[in-house]
Amino acid sequence: MPSTFLSSDPMIGTNFFLEIDGEVISNLMAVDGLSMEVEHTDFNERLTGGKLVQRVALSKPKMTGELTVKRLAPLDATSDNVWKWFDSVRKGDMANARKGGSIVIYGSNFTEISRWNFTDAFVTKIASDGVDVTKNDPITETITISYSGLERKK
Repeated sequence: MPSTFLSSDPMIGTNFFLEIDGEVISNLMAVDGLSMEVEHTDFNERLTGGKLVQRVALSKPKMTGELTVKRLAPLDATSDNVWKWFDSVRKGDMANARKGGSIVIYGSNFTEISRWNFTDAFVTKIASDGVDVTKNDPITETITISYSGLERKK
C-alpha cells in the first residue's frame, strides 16, 4: 500500500451559495477567484568571493482580489438583491456599497463543506452571458465582486 492515500473522500462541492451580511442572496453555478497568496520579492546578492546568488524573500500578504460568480439570471432584476447592491454602487451610494459576505459550498448531502468569507466588498460588474436564439439554454449572469480581504474559514 502506498504511504500516501486518502483517509476520507475528497471534497466535492455540488451546491454553491452567495451570502451577503449573513443572508443567502443567490445560489450559484460556478465560483472563480477563491485564492490567497503572499507577495514575494526577488533580489541578487554577491557572496564573499564574488559569487552571485538569487534569493527570494517574503513580502506581504496580498489581501485584495476579485471573485467571479456565475448564476441563473433573475426573472426580475428590480427585486434581486445582487442587482440592488450593484445599482447602489453605480449610483455612488458608498455608505451602502461595501459589504461582507461568504461563498458557501455544500456537498451532495447538503452539509456545509467549505466557507470563504470576504470583507469590504462591492459588485463591480454584472454581465449577461451570451444569448442565442438557436439554443434552449437558460440565461446566466457573471458577477464580479471586488474585496479587500478573503479568508477560508472551513
